[in-house]
Amino acid sequence: MSKVLATDLDGTFIPLKDNAENKEDLVQLARALKENDVTLTFVTGRHLESVQDAITRFALPMPDWVICDVGTSIYKRTEDDSFEIAQSYVDHLQSIVGEVDTSRLREEFASLESLKLQEEEKQGAFKLSFYCDAKKLHTIHNEVLDRLTHGRLPYSMISSVDPFTGDGLIDLLPTDVSKAHALQWWTDHAGMDNKELVFSGDSGNDLAAMTAGYRTIVVGNAPAELMETVHQHYESRMQVDRVYLAEKTATSGVLAGCRHFGLI
Repeated sequence: MSKVLATDLDGTFIPLKDNAENKEDLVQLARALKENDVTLTFVTGRHLESVQDAITRFALPMPDWVICDVGTSIYKRTEDDSFEIAQSYVDHLQSIVGEVDTSRLREEFASLESLKLQEEEKQGAFKLSFYCDAKKLHTIHNEVLDRLTHGRLPYSMISSVDPFTGDGLIDLLPTDVSKAHALQWWTDHAGMDNKELVFSGDSGNDLAAMTAGYRTIVVGNAPAELMETVHQHYESRMQVDRVYLAEKTATSGVLAGCRHFGLI
């Protein structure tokens, strides 16, 4: 039976700034994943170039797969360590949005002054991303939702706050698409069993994947309310053995969780 670690990057797999223990544990974790033949999948809001930059900058082990752009792109590593897009997933997303592409969405939201388009490299074929005022996130979230609903646009929204910059973030993705959706498609597509997979994360945009039934690691730097929500989810299903609330932060929490679940 194959073993799989699917992990968020920022605040989870990537060592926290100036954290010596995280850096040491990354070396140990990378070695253990390789020795135990664990399939490594990055599941991140970053775009592919940014993932590749992180691999170099933080000396991360090479993943076998990358699910990026908040679940709107899936890439497989090739033999020469480059990444090729999973075309069947592109076709799947295309079937959801039909003729309503992101350029049409741009027009639709151009007049909403509370939104500011993110940099071009952060946009994707199936993802439109904005910055907004984090203090007004709740109000802006509702405004955007209204427009999506009234326009009958085949997109849904993820709103969050960037833990590093404090910016409010709005991502528009094909209806019901998320990290969890992409992960489920990938496990089906790659012939994986959900029971084989361990997912690790630290923030609100990991919640759907954390409560999708995989064995889950919540790292110690995650907000207390997120830990509580995930724990209650599994407790209500009498599956508390499927969640590991790490005491250690980021990379060190992932390492401890992988040991806990017997991946390594």
